[in-house]
Amino acid sequence: MNRKQVDRLLNVIRILLSAGLLFWVVRNAGFMQIVGVARQAQPGWIVIAFALSILGMLIRAYRWKILLNAVGAQPPFRRLVYLYFVGQFFSSFLPTGFAGDAVRVLEAGEGVDRAKAAGTVIVDRLSGFIGLFALALVALPFAWSQVPAALAWGIGAASVAVMLGAALLFEGRLLRFITRPLPSALSLESKGFVGRTYTAITDCGGRAVLGAFGVSTVFNLIQLAANYCMALALGLPVTLGELMLYIPIATVVLLIPLSISGLGLREQVYVLLFSHLTAAEATALSFSAYALDLFDGLIGGLLYLVRGLFGLKPSR
Repeated sequence: MNRKQVDRLLNVIRILLSAGLLFWVVRNAGFMQIVGVARQAQPGWIVIAFALSILGMLIRAYRWKILLNAVGAQPPFRRLVYLYFVGQFFSSFLPTGFAGDAVRVLEAGEGVDRAKAAGTVIVDRLSGFIGLFALALVALPFAWSQVPAALAWGIGAASVAVMLGAALLFEGRLLRFITRPLPSALSLESKGFVGRTYTAITDCGGRAVLGAFGVSTVFNLIQLAANYCMALALGLPVTLGELMLYIPIATVVLLIPLSISGLGLREQVYVLLFSHLTAAEATALSFSAYALDLFDGLIGGLLYLVRGLFGLKPSR
């Protein structure tokens, strides 16, 4: 069996797993109960949530621009906005949350070295994680009584681990020393793609990384607000503190390439985390979070289709 056949088989397995997980979650929660929760949604809050989601995409594109500029690349902002929406389209329909990142690396444009694009995409992604878990650490003392003690300690430990891992990644010297004995294709000191990508990561510099972190904080607050608006639309008793603690966990789960766009996994995680809600309410809340990503992805798909039909080439 060759590589392409293996990939196809894995994708079929992921599709089946997504369908199986969704069936399991919906069956346990009750299809009509989920529909009943969705029917009470207030359109006004949903419109606000979608508007915030679009604003979040623009802010993320600006974050990426900061990092690209730091390594000497100067793509136009509108190009980056286009790639972020198109990337979201592919992430929404392919078996991993990293699909959009791959699209951004491959399509960054003329004059942008792919190793530099890959390095900045990694920092871009990581700065978002750092911002999410930093907010979780801020919220933890205030929301401690709202979550089980074991979960609270786990979130705290994961947040600290993310911070330490990021510090190790950006420091550069230690990881280069550790990987020195590895083959050149894997060594972070090499002149190959891996080495050049890591050089782009460390070349971003403290100023750009701090700027990206600041922008990530703004984006994460907007993302939290969008999810909170969805909870308000559904009339669910969910606090901002709970969202600040639980969304980082759900975000990490979405990166596990076991299902299509995290379908099934996300719903199960929401049911487990939002234990004070009924299974139907938690599942409906999860679907609302997916709807935000899907909405942005559909915009990206439309942009991608228009470009293909009319031969439009966004400025590079």
